[in-house]
Amino acid sequence: MSASARLACVDVDYRNRGAVAGCVLFGGWTDAVAARELVATARADEVAAYVPGQLYLRELPLLERVLAQVTDPLDVVIVDGNVWLDGAGAPGLGARLWTARGQQGAVIGVAKTTYVGAPSIPVLRGSSANPLHVTAAGMDPAEAAARIREMDGPYRLPTLLTRVDRLCRDAVLPSATEVR
Repeated sequence: MSASARLACVDVDYRNRGAVAGCVLFGGWTDAVAARELVATARADEVAAYVPGQLYLRELPLLERVLAQVTDPLDVVIVDGNVWLDGAGAPGLGARLWTARGQQGAVIGVAKTTYVGAPSIPVLRGSSANPLHVTAAGMDPAEAAARIREMDGPYRLPTLLTRVDRLCRDAVLPSATEVR
């Protein structure tokens, strides 16, 4: 990773045979192209079952797996989801990732739908009338919202958030006999 790539977008894609976690590393909030892209895979037996309200049980291990490939410190990790689930500080996926990372840097959550009770800041981008819902840990939420608003791309979702989603979807899972 280049010395300037201190920001990351992460996501997870689930399949019948397993899951793929993706990470897009970049250096500046207005970057349109990734400095580096990483993926990590997991077999179906390594992926926790979905439990409503406990997404972190399923996603956190996969996000940690892909982020373990990043050797330089990150200033911010952006997740698809919420950091906080309510105004009392109930942790969402983002807060649990921030804690797992030793509260180093910040985690910004970008959700496409509002989570009732989550203290999010709505961010409109492009010509969309539907806001993104931004939450943050380790960073002022208003600053996090401003950063997401300024990210590259003419659409509702910033270019690099769309890219990490596509990276996960396009990645090939190894066969059951391949070793990771």
